Amino acid sequence: MVQRQAIVAVLLRADRFLAIRRGPAVPRPGYWQPLSGRIEPGETQREAVVREVREEVGLTVVPLAKVWESETDDGRFRLHWWTARAESGDVVPEPGEVGEARWVTPEEFLLLDPVFEGDREFFERILPGL
Repeated sequence: MVQRQAIVAVLLRADRFLAIRRGPAVPRPGYWQPLSGRIEPGETQREAVVREVREEVGLTVVPLAKVWESETDDGRFRLHWWTARAESGDVVPEPGEVGEARWVTPEEFLLLDPVFEGDREFFERILPGL
């Protein structure tokens, strides 16, 4: 099986980041997570961050840094975690992909249910050291 490449955008605004609940048109609907999406052929990770955020929630972002790599729990995707800033603008969720969106603290994210184990690991282990 060839592993696909995807980005995870940890979208920051003040001391919060954007968590989304997966919408009805995507696998594993109902899970809470940071924004994510596959990298298109010929696209850089940085370009994928900008495009995916714009498509899913209508925000224009500035990618900051790649901060981690992980795999999805089924091993199908290698995830490239990026921090990005969204200073202004309203979140406009794409209804098929995003069921709900909220600005939360890392502590609040860990109380959401359900979340993926890899996302939990990021907020418990990686983010505090950034």
